[in-house]
Amino acid sequence: MNQHWADLTSHHATIEQRRILDLFSDPARAKTFSAASDGMLFDYSKTNIDATGLSLLLALAKAAGVAEKREAMFSGTKINETEGRAVLHTALRNLSANVVVDGKDVMPPVRETYARMRAFCDDVREGRFAGQGGKITDVVNIGIGGSDLGPAMAVLALAPFHDGPRCHFISNVDGAHAADVLRGLNPQTTLVIIASKTFTTIETMTNAETVRAWMAEQVANPAAQFAAVSTAADKTSAFGISSERVFGFEDWVGGRYSMWGPIGLAIMLAIGPDDFAQFLAGGAAMDAHFRTADFGHNLPVLLALVGLWHNQVCGHATRAVLPYDQRLSRLPAYLQQLEMESNGKRVSMDGKDLPYHSGPVVWGEPGTNGQHAFYQLIHQGTRVVPCEFLVARRGHEPHLAHQHLLLVSNCLAQSEALLRGRSLAEASAIMAKKGLTGAELERQARHRVFPGNRPSTTLAYEQLTPFTLGQIIALYEHRVFVEGVILGVNSYDQWGVELGKELALALQPILEGKMGTAGKDGSTSALVEFLKV
Repeated sequence: MNQHWADLTSHHATIEQRRILDLFSDPARAKTFSAASDGMLFDYSKTNIDATGLSLLLALAKAAGVAEKREAMFSGTKINETEGRAVLHTALRNLSANVVVDGKDVMPPVRETYARMRAFCDDVREGRFAGQGGKITDVVNIGIGGSDLGPAMAVLALAPFHDGPRCHFISNVDGAHAADVLRGLNPQTTLVIIASKTFTTIETMTNAETVRAWMAEQVANPAAQFAAVSTAADKTSAFGISSERVFGFEDWVGGRYSMWGPIGLAIMLAIGPDDFAQFLAGGAAMDAHFRTADFGHNLPVLLALVGLWHNQVCGHATRAVLPYDQRLSRLPAYLQQLEMESNGKRVSMDGKDLPYHSGPVVWGEPGTNGQHAFYQLIHQGTRVVPCEFLVARRGHEPHLAHQHLLLVSNCLAQSEALLRGRSLAEASAIMAKKGLTGAELERQARHRVFPGNRPSTTLAYEQLTPFTLGQIIALYEHRVFVEGVILGVNSYDQWGVELGKELALALQPILEGKMGTAGKDGSTSALVEFLKV
């Protein structure tokens, strides 16, 4: 562990018992410990980071070379060193730029694919491309991981902007998922998107065959109602999908960073090309902010530094993402993949074991639902869970403005309650007013004590629009990048998903009774015997 980490650890030890609330004796604290960009405000004043801590964190980021590696990423340098790839999902949302990789401008094919996506979406939405029973009414996106979580999250988030076909998502290889999604859909007016870069992902291709068989029951030529997001032209052709409905993307776009391009086809079909362009614009605006704002006012950098402070310095193992925006209900699941698959590593770029923990466990649910579920543990449990609140100034239902006011009140109240808590003296006074005395008063009061001093941040924005969603997703993408650089890990590979895939392929014939369990551990062998058909 280098001196910067040691200095942070030492500083934390000196202020660990300090009450965060005491920092607000400085009337300028909320302004000082917040930053803004394009109508978005990030408030991290309800953390125990003070001026010294912030200075040490900023020095850590500078020493790690965040600025230099940031420019390397944007310029197309192959920062994904274990796979020898550039990391250029940012290019998908900044179509006016030129980016050179291996001496070649990679942007012309990106622009050409984007133009084809727009034309295809217009054809579907306006009925020029139709199903064999009429205009397309429904779209089924078949993917998994990054080919599902991003589009599924974004389509739900942007529901007020839907004016195209209804969009549905199948990801789980559990047949129940396909059965439940397809129930009630008309095969003759359904468009199916198979999202798999290699067109070999076993869960996706298994579901694709299931959906094709379902469609074949009523449609003479099912493949005519399929599109593909893939680079495997030979395999999409063998499936029967015309090349004009195949949209590829380069290997410098990782799956969990891919919804800005062809993987976002379902999003574009739902909200239309113009609003999809606004989504890209929001991401590009956050890119520009990330590249130009000084670290002390840079939202992605600050979000990352707060995360590192809580996880690596304070030792808090999890972070809760709590959107007070029902349409962002899938954001925590999306961020689980984005952050945990990216930075859930145990070795640094040079292959050596990390001297500290890597990424935290990311989880959450939308407010106010979570308040009636797990907030009990957050407020009174023995572990500290840093919380990240998200909330809009305005909703999309003006006739229900009173409900949005209640929603915002709850969001602000929760972060205030985590900060303030309730002392034993305050709880005792409440019980005394109820007529309790003596030992029973103390016993009951202790149940009502809130430790407080629990950190949170708040990301506030005007309204959840395509532009705003683009900002939010790019913000978190760059947060992952900054944390990865400082931790010294490769945020853009995911070797941890490989072993389970290999073992699953080996287990399938055993479960089918074609092979024995020789070489398997006792538990796996016993479970095979119980579960095989």
